[in-house]
Amino acid sequence: MSYLVFARKYRPQNFDTVVGQKHVTQTLTKAISAGRVAHAILLSGPRGTGKTTIARILAKAMNCIEGPTPSPCNVCRSCTEITMGSSVDVLEIDGASNNGVENVRDLRDNVKYKPAFSRFKIYIIDEVHMLTTAAFNALLKTLEEPPPHVIFIFATTEPHKVPVTILSRCQRHDFKRIGLDEISEQMAYICNKENVDVSQESLTAIARAAGGCMRDALSLLDLVLSCSEGSITEENLSDTLGLVDRRTIFKIADSVFSSDVASLLDILNDLYENGHNFKELYSDITEHFRNLLIVKMGKKIDKLINLPSHEIDLMAKQAKDISAIFLNQILDILYREDSAIRHSPNPKLTLEIIFFRMLQIKPALPIELLIEKIDGLIKNTLKTDKNILTENNAVYENIRSEPLKERICEKAVYPYKEAGYEDGLKKIQTGTVTKESDLIGIWKDLYAVISGKYPSLAANMEKCSIKEITENSILIEIDGNGFNFSRITSGKNLDNLKNICNDFFGKNIEVVFKKKISVEGDMHKKNKSAKLKDDVLNNPVVGEALNIFNGSIHKVKIL
Repeated sequence: MSYLVFARKYRPQNFDTVVGQKHVTQTLTKAISAGRVAHAILLSGPRGTGKTTIARILAKAMNCIEGPTPSPCNVCRSCTEITMGSSVDVLEIDGASNNGVENVRDLRDNVKYKPAFSRFKIYIIDEVHMLTTAAFNALLKTLEEPPPHVIFIFATTEPHKVPVTILSRCQRHDFKRIGLDEISEQMAYICNKENVDVSQESLTAIARAAGGCMRDALSLLDLVLSCSEGSITEENLSDTLGLVDRRTIFKIADSVFSSDVASLLDILNDLYENGHNFKELYSDITEHFRNLLIVKMGKKIDKLINLPSHEIDLMAKQAKDISAIFLNQILDILYREDSAIRHSPNPKLTLEIIFFRMLQIKPALPIELLIEKIDGLIKNTLKTDKNILTENNAVYENIRSEPLKERICEKAVYPYKEAGYEDGLKKIQTGTVTKESDLIGIWKDLYAVISGKYPSLAANMEKCSIKEITENSILIEIDGNGFNFSRITSGKNLDNLKNICNDFFGKNIEVVFKKKISVEGDMHKKNKSAKLKDDVLNNPVVGEALNIFNGSIHKVKIL
């Protein structure tokens, strides 16, 4: 007799022996006991997780001589033939090779015939998503209202490719990836049955390589036992399956944390000479740093990391003195360079370059610590230099404590009561306003009125001045950009300004505007801007911030 692989030899024959899909087996068991089994069932999930196995067990449960029962006997004719795959009433169809509309028509013609000797005629269609659109459409009516003696069981790894019209007619059960511990325990049970000696670490490594797939794990176990003599260790696995020893992954992480370039390159060179796949190695490294970050966070570790407890303890020890921010920086580089390593013609060189870039990272301080340092720096600086925030010898130490109204205009007092206003008014009426000091004083009073009534208009007119006053007109020079000029001389602002001037001078007066053009003023602004930039660059707060963040100044913008 030919050799029977573990995946077939130890295939579960009842619901109780199915590993890792308890949520599905319990639902089907209760449905069978209550007599509420749907006429169309869709089993979806990753490969090798038990979809076809459960479909066969369900077929045996429905057709067993003692059934329908959630615990088929596995000895009656129906159970035996289903187990052997020779039952004429349970038809397993490969959806990939029988995906045409003509195949579905044949199936539709045959469903009306009753089973030969079983209770139900059951159709198990594997990889049902491979059926064509025409085939799905031909199946719709039969699937919705099949004869009472027919049950459809569909299995697929890609349920999103199944039309919604089919999904709505099926009772769906989603399978999940099988846990690392459950796969390891099942392999340990098989090894005990086969009288072979395999270390627990080796079983864990095989289970990890299977990626939640029981069939893959048993196939790898078959391969390891076929290629090895005596007991199986992690060293045997490295040679047989090409798996990277977990201790090597830990050594790579240690080399990154200690910035040991020589050790890192030596490890990569050894892996390259032993023929390891660097693209798979990159995935293992990325997963390891991801797990380190989760361990560092310290929440829901058992749920988020599918590894044995002793390895999680090693990770906690390795990440003890490493900040979560630094681990996040490393993960960011690994994620961004994933496409580069996968499409590189020379993965070894690409991986070395990625590590060179990674080793140039300087661990960042936590944001809370940075804020604390900056706050302390500002307080200390203000104590030692009270003029650090000055401009033109004006100190703004208590600007935050001043009322907002006073900061907008600290002289927003109605000017008719101010001393000297009567003198200014007489000069205007007699036409004797000739001195620049008189114009400055009048503008000061007029600007105070504007500030009191229309603060937003006053903000645009802050740098304006009166250049000339005649009997019927006033010439206002606007010093500022084009935006200020357009704001003052148009719309509602212009009407408000005219009303204020009429009230201020006691008669209707024409307001004339002039835009100030001064080369000297522009040069003064440039010199002032340059001085402010120098003050910023020489500011001790800026210097200390650069030291904290390990940064550099690229641009200084004066607003």
